[in-house]
Amino acid sequence: MNVHRNRQQFFIRNSLRGHSLVHILIYANLILFTLMVLHGTVMGQGMSVILSPSVSLLQAWGAQVWPAVFQLGDWWRCLSYAYTHGGLIHIGFNMVVLYQVGPMLESELGWQRFFSVYTCSALLATGAGLFWHPNVTVVGASGAIFGLIGFSVSFYHRVGGSLGIQRRNFMFQWAVMAFIFGLVIGADNAAHLGGALAGAALGWVIPTTVRGQRKTDKFFNLLAWIFVVLTALSILFIFITLVTRYF
Repeated sequence: MNVHRNRQQFFIRNSLRGHSLVHILIYANLILFTLMVLHGTVMGQGMSVILSPSVSLLQAWGAQVWPAVFQLGDWWRCLSYAYTHGGLIHIGFNMVVLYQVGPMLESELGWQRFFSVYTCSALLATGAGLFWHPNVTVVGASGAIFGLIGFSVSFYHRVGGSLGIQRRNFMFQWAVMAFIFGLVIGADNAAHLGGALAGAALGWVIPTTVRGQRKTDKFFNLLAWIFVVLTALSILFIFITLVTRYF
């Protein structure tokens, strides 16, 4: 009986119901991954591209390459990398974690704050990579997802009470799970750490009360729409670059 209860706490059923932004993020990642796999297959890389895309293919589809940012002006890679994945296992795990942790935060914060935390974490995660390994090609939403987890741990710790502590512990479980998975597959620990610290810092400053959140509604509405535009442009530039450099 206790095992069944714990399992329900760790895995949320029907967690996407009524949460449109989480839907959009997952669909965007899946669509871009599918298009990348089709491109790699057509270019002769075979079906192995599903599990292990080549570095050149990842770079063509928006991977973070800091030399390209500085030398070619590819600023858009600072966001597009978070929507590109290095294989089926990589994207599968990241989307499962987003499926589990995302809806709870979106319902708590609203899509504007949720997307602001997600995008800020992605940016600071790749910024950590600049100092840790500036010449390594980096892909994946894990930095942004670790940001959500780090945010949740600090935010729900501040909320307190039995519900707040339960949600904090739920998110902490996913942090441990994602960290172990990252060690197994050799993931980008710089992005994980950078994203988690960024999210945790935001979790300490974003108001936990409805009254406090209302006072910052205008700011986060503006910030979220700025991030929406920047994200849309970064994904658009993937296709522009594909046409101008790789075809």
